[in-house]
Amino acid sequence: MAFDNHNTQRYIYLADDDSDDREFFADAVMEIDRNVILKQARDGMHLMEDLRTLSGSELPEFIFLDINMPGKSGLECLKEIRSCEGKLKEINIIMLSTSNDPQNIQKSLELGATFYAVKPSCFEKLKSILEEILSMNLVSALGASRKFLLV
Repeated sequence: MAFDNHNTQRYIYLADDDSDDREFFADAVMEIDRNVILKQARDGMHLMEDLRTLSGSELPEFIFLDINMPGKSGLECLKEIRSCEGKLKEINIIMLSTSNDPQNIQKSLELGATFYAVKPSCFEKLKSILEEILSMNLVSALGASRKFLLV
């Protein structure tokens, strides 16, 4: 599911209904890489509306999805994205949730998430997880020794 984004900028999308979590995430991304363009959606419905309007060159390299959102959950978005035609279904999707429920983790894996990360409460730990994800060579990371759960 590695996605070749031919833009000079890196695009990342975050869908999370918690405005504090979105701000926390945005601050961490800016400290890691000021050249990343972060787009945000306040829920799954808005995410899917936005994604449908983007052309191939505007698609994000990563989508970070919260699981529990009103209207359309992160799992519903994941399922919908993976069933799309074209490059949209190839985007790297990271489930980023406070839930460490094994059922949510297993369901995310089955639906095609690239990784599952439990939201840390510490800013430095969030930065560490984001640095790990943004610096990965996803082609090799998705091989047989794939690490799916990031903590």
